[in-house]
Amino acid sequence: MPSLFAGLGCQRHCPASALAALLDTTLARHGLTRADLAGIGSIDLKADEPGLLQLASELGLTLVVFSAEQLAAFEGQLTHRSALAFAHTGCHGVAESTALAMAGKGATLRVTRQKNAQATLALAQPGKNPG
Repeated sequence: MPSLFAGLGCQRHCPASALAALLDTTLARHGLTRADLAGIGSIDLKADEPGLLQLASELGLTLVVFSAEQLAAFEGQLTHRSALAFAHTGCHGVAESTALAMAGKGATLRVTRQKNAQATLALAQPGKNPG
């Protein structure tokens, strides 16, 4: 059953191929596959980003977006804080924050921030249910 949530950040006009390459390399490195993904998301500034929308479509998932204010709640859990990302988006870490936001309360990062020349990616898993 899919249980991981992918958070992605990217430069404007980043092609879906660059996003897919980062995703597939990261999944393979951690013994995971696309079938393990339950969701994909980014910051609301990227809601119309063609590469992200194309990748979401290829995965059979809907791109979920969050505002910088929503993502700020996860700042304490970030492994990397980017001043550049904050300057552009108002968020210190789009990929990790988005992955955590999608996975819900008690979520943890399964894979911390990974990057290539045009994008960042993180994977989060939901917290364990008590009891």
